[in-house]
Amino acid sequence: MADVISNRAGKYVRQPTNYRAFVPAPLPPSSPPLNASGKLQCLLNDAAIELGRLDGLTVNLPNPDLFLSMYVRKEALLSSQIEGTQASLDDVLEYEVASQHRERPSDAAEVVRYVAAMNYGLQRLKRLPLSLRLIREIHRELMKDGRGSNRMPGEFRTSQNWIGPQGSTIATASFVPPPPHEMQAALGELEKFLHSDVEIPLLIKCALVHAQFETIHPFLDGNGRIGRLLITFLLCHNAAMSRPLLYLSYFFKANREEYYNRLNAVRLQGEWEEWVQFFLRGVSEVAKQATETARKILTLRQQHQALIHRELPRGATNALRLLDQLYSRPYAGANEVISAIQVSQPTANALLAKLEKAGLLQEVTKQAWGRFYAYRPYLDLLREGTEQPSQNVAASPSSSKSIRTRG
Repeated sequence: MADVISNRAGKYVRQPTNYRAFVPAPLPPSSPPLNASGKLQCLLNDAAIELGRLDGLTVNLPNPDLFLSMYVRKEALLSSQIEGTQASLDDVLEYEVASQHRERPSDAAEVVRYVAAMNYGLQRLKRLPLSLRLIREIHRELMKDGRGSNRMPGEFRTSQNWIGPQGSTIATASFVPPPPHEMQAALGELEKFLHSDVEIPLLIKCALVHAQFETIHPFLDGNGRIGRLLITFLLCHNAAMSRPLLYLSYFFKANREEYYNRLNAVRLQGEWEEWVQFFLRGVSEVAKQATETARKILTLRQQHQALIHRELPRGATNALRLLDQLYSRPYAGANEVISAIQVSQPTANALLAKLEKAGLLQEVTKQAWGRFYAYRPYLDLLREGTEQPSQNVAASPSSSKSIRTRG
């Protein structure tokens, strides 16, 4: 067998210790160039239309940032679940309110770190271009605490890693990324592509960048989450959306096996067009679903505003102010109410009790003191796709983690 096996996406090169590692070719694909006609062009048009509808609806939301904060949490949960995190949406939101009173659940804390990393990256994009420096900074925020904090947060790897089921070796791995010296060169080419003037539709560019980043796999841990964040950051950096409300983790999770198979087909057969088509289908489906969810939330908000005016006429002002806050923090106790709308503790407790009686809140602690409540109707709209399967799934290449070599 030859020491080098190549296609338009790159080449597998035998290393001195007799394993093969994949060295990606620079973007965009060449020999032949990417064929963006036919089915791919139709999918691109559909995705652009759905993305425009989502962005248009976002502009008309009464307070887009309230909705955005919950979408960010849902994306953080789904992206973390792809990597094996077992937390639920309720776990994460309950943790944010009650973590000071109970032991920190590591899986929920991991999702909260993802939220912090995403928000950090979005803020930094206002002052710093999307670059390798920014990617390292975001990785540091993601990995600085808990699991992964001992795996070089904010630093590109200096040793070989590989992807495969638990217990696999570099010889039996499903995929071996480029060795460190080739990785650095590939990252440099990727950064050039990020800032190049080559005329490629933005959504196609997002597809290419995501696949290339996952192939380079530059960190010892957290590559999948950072790679999915790059999609959102690219859209925001290029002003494709007024708010970052498009997240593909839901689609990747629902189509996990095809997701990994498409990435591997790029590496093995150079099937860039098929990967881009899959990616664009995801953009279209997720944008359409997000638009529908936003519409449902608007309807829910209007219904509950009317209910508050009807059931709490004397306390409507405070109740409406709290209702808006619940769209960003759907779990709340008396302390959160006091902080959010500046009322006394007796007023906060009375308001929570009235909203519970009206059917808007559900008390979830079942205790005499330190109670907190969930805005359950809103949570039910957001929970779709975040439920974890009840049975454990055996490790497979499609649910694998990066493993660092010893020594």
